[in-house]
Parts: sequence; C-alpha cells; structure tokens
Amino acid sequence: MSAIHDHKILILDFGSQFTQLIARRVRELKVYSEIKPWDADAREIREFAPDGIILSGGPETTTQDDSPSIPQVVFDLNVPVLGICYGMQALARKLGGAVSPSDEKEFGFARVEVTRAGSLLEGLNDHPTGVAGNTESASLDVWMSHGDKVTAVPDGFEIIGTTPSAPIAGMAHENLHYYGLQFHPEVTHTKQGKAILSRFVHAICGCGTDWTPSAIIDDQIEQVRDQVGDDQVLLGLSGGVDSAVVAALLHQAIGEQLTCIFVDTGLLRHGEGDQVMDTFAEHMGVKVLRINARDQFMHALSGASDPEEKRKIIGGEFIKVFEAEAAKLDNIQWLAQGTIYPDVIESAGAKTGKAHVIKSHHNVGGLPERMNMQLVEPLRELFKDEVRTIGRQLELPSALIDRHPFPGPGLGVRILGEIHADYVPLLQKADHIFIEELRAKGHYDKVAQAFAVFLPVKSVGVVGDGRRYEYVIALRAVETVDFMTAHWAHLPYDFLDHVSRRIINEITGISRVVYDISGKPPATIEWE
Repeated sequence: MSAIHDHKILILDFGSQFTQLIARRVRELKVYSEIKPWDADAREIREFAPDGIILSGGPETTTQDDSPSIPQVVFDLNVPVLGICYGMQALARKLGGAVSPSDEKEFGFARVEVTRAGSLLEGLNDHPTGVAGNTESASLDVWMSHGDKVTAVPDGFEIIGTTPSAPIAGMAHENLHYYGLQFHPEVTHTKQGKAILSRFVHAICGCGTDWTPSAIIDDQIEQVRDQVGDDQVLLGLSGGVDSAVVAALLHQAIGEQLTCIFVDTGLLRHGEGDQVMDTFAEHMGVKVLRINARDQFMHALSGASDPEEKRKIIGGEFIKVFEAEAAKLDNIQWLAQGTIYPDVIESAGAKTGKAHVIKSHHNVGGLPERMNMQLVEPLRELFKDEVRTIGRQLELPSALIDRHPFPGPGLGVRILGEIHADYVPLLQKADHIFIEELRAKGHYDKVAQAFAVFLPVKSVGVVGDGRRYEYVIALRAVETVDFMTAHWAHLPYDFLDHVSRRIINEITGISRVVYDISGKPPATIEWE
C-alpha cells in the first residue's frame, strides 16, 4: 500500500447497520480504515497490518455457542482493540468475562456516568459540575442499542462507565490497550463520539493524519499511471457523481488515453444527457462518445418487474454496450468504473453466510472474459462523501458534485414494477418540476435527497370540467447525515401544494400527487 495507507484501522464487521459509519468516522479523522467480515482469513488480517482494530456492533447474541466470535489473530497482532456494543460483549466473553441478556432492551438516549476515565475518556464530559477536568463527576450523553450486556469484566479490565440498565457500559485494560463501549460513538447522537474515536485512533493507536483529499488524488494519479502505462482506457460515464469524478481524475492522470462512453439509457433525469456532454466534452476537453441506447434498454426490460431483476438487466445491457463500443476502438486494454467502497461491501457477505448481501451492484464482480479488458477503479476505496470531496478538489462544478444521489439503474428503479416507454417522460417531467421548485424556494440544499416516483396505478381526477383517470406521482424528500437512517423532510404545506398543482396542471397523464412520510427504518430511501 502507498503512503496514505501507512497508518490504518481495521473494522471487523459483526453485521451492524452502523459498520460503514464507523469506517467513515475514522476516515473523517484523516486515518485510512477498511472493513472486513469478522470471519476473514487470519492471513488477510495479518497482511493488512492494522495499527488498531475496532469490533463493530451486530444483531446476534454472544450468549450462544455458535455466535460470531473474535478471531485469535486480533489478539496475536498486539495492537489496540476497541469493541463497540456487540464487539464489547464479544471481547468480554472471549477474554473470560460474562455476558447475559438484559431484562429490558436499551435503545436510544442514555447518560453514562464515567467511573474511571483512563486514556479513552479522560477529560470528556457533557455535564461538567465541578472543577474542569474532574472526571469523577463526568457524564456522557450517548446512544445505546443492545439487548445483552456485560455482567462481569475479564481479569485485568476496569469498569470505565455505567448506566442504570447497563452497570458495565464501558471497560478498559490499559496495559493491553483493550477497550469496550456498550454505546455507539460512531453516531452523531453520542456527543463526544468523534472525540472518543479520535482518542483511540490517534492517541492510543498512534495513527497520523495522512488520509487527505489532496494526498488521495496524488496517490490515485500515480497508481493509474503505473497501472495502465501507455494503454487506452474506456470509461462508462453515467452522469452520476462517481463516474464524473473518475472521468476528471483519469483525464488528469492520462489525458488523451481516456475515452468516455456516455450511454443514454432513456432512464436518466430531465436534460441529463445534454448536461453531461456540456460539462465533460465541451468544458473539460474529455473525449466523450454519446450512445443512444434507449430502445435497447427498453426492449431488454420488457416484462421485468422485480427490482433486483431490473438492476441486473440494466447492468447487463451496460456491459453489452461497452463490448460493442470497445470493439470499434483500437488498443482499449482497460475499462474504468466508478465503483465505490459501499458497492464492494454491500455486494459481499461473510464466509459463514451470517452477513447478507444487501443489493447487487452491476459494477462489482468483474467482467465477462470475452471483453478481454482489465479493470481500473480509482474510487474503490472511497465512500460517497469522500468522492464528493475529491470532486470539489478536482474543481468539478458544484451543480454536478452537489446533486442529490441518483441510483445506478436510474429511473428504472423509480418506476415501480414493469417499465413502459410512456411512463418515463411523465416521471422525468414530474421530477424536474419538484427539483426545480426545491431549488427556487431554497429547500434543495436543506434536504439530503429528493425525487419523484412513478406509481403504475390510476386515480380519478378532475381538471377543468373534464374527468381524468390517470397515473399517480409520489414525492420523496429526506433529511439524513449518513443515509443509514433518515427522516422524511417536513417541507411546507404551501410548497407541496404548489408543486402538486404544477405537476398535475403541466403534465398530461398525471391526476394525483402524494408525499411519502416514511422514515428509514422501517422504509428505505428509494422505493425499489
């Protein structure tokens, strides 16, 4: 690994919905982090050579004999270890402590009384009541989510925090640098969470601050040049943030060796094709070929209604287009993709099957052998927020970088069920009106993601003196920090009324507009 990986933290994943968030928080502290399943090969973990290890939370219980457990290599490495929630319970049980089911599950806010701060919690206090630095009276506002609890610490450990329902809310073995927290420092609800993680990765593990945007760009440019040499590279440019940043990065690295293929699937946002060509071909000087494949995609999707099936079909058609266009070009040895780190994580599972594939990603898993090309994926280690930061550093326009997330399959998963060609322009127009009004009224940057969804059901309406029996559009807007959880955005009623009237009055074929007030969980942000 290169200099930006000189210091690194390993997160062992026990299945928590917050595992990616732990990795992102560590990277925000300018330290490289990587996630591996709890049952990863010992040799793989040794070769990674972490400066410290964080054990994630998880949905299982450590009280069963077949529960996921900490591999011995974690202790053989002699590096600091921090167990979070399930990770703390697994640490306690592995080293001879005791874990028992709680009488009541603890979920949400809790106040931890710091009993012995030590190197992890020293000086941290959300409710100072006496002399500054008096840790005997320190307490922390935290976020809990657990059904089991540690009831006895292993030999050599001390209790560092307690709550009424979890008398052992934190533990530490200062000589070995092993720590456990029953609460989640990675979530924003834990006020001192960032400070706690910083204390662990910087002060305890001794990590520096090398993981910075400029260093990442320099590193990737050097890697790409070493990887491809004088060969030609083909990039599928989708119009989304990820592929846009890849295009800018590769153009800076290899210039004329890059050819971009922009596939217009017919499932893009309103005016997106022209915007992509304007940004890259005209203003950045990138070589871009625009391929109109709308009919090809519509034909391939005919009859498909299952979301996963639609995703796989769309991914397959992309590959077909790449194959056809690559065959027309000389000396194309590499295919570049905008694969990012969550794609890799979500498309993989643990060896035991206890970690599940969340959803398939068409850009993960390699290429058909007949393509005879190798992959170059400069964003494969990055989270979405890091990709945006890199894009700004590369001076891509904010209108492109700061756009709300858009799914890889495009409107193919925002048209529920089977896709018909006449549905697409209705959704494009409705989505455009919604986004246009969000920008005009100053709401766009206040919500994390907003879009329209086409519902393939009809509803009776009245326009003028005429009866309409036409389709329904659902509007969705959410507020979130990490996209792991989200709240529906409380947009003003008069604003929603205005958007609804515009959509119904301006789009023939829509008779009703509804607003989605589901949170995540239990719903997801996208409908499919």
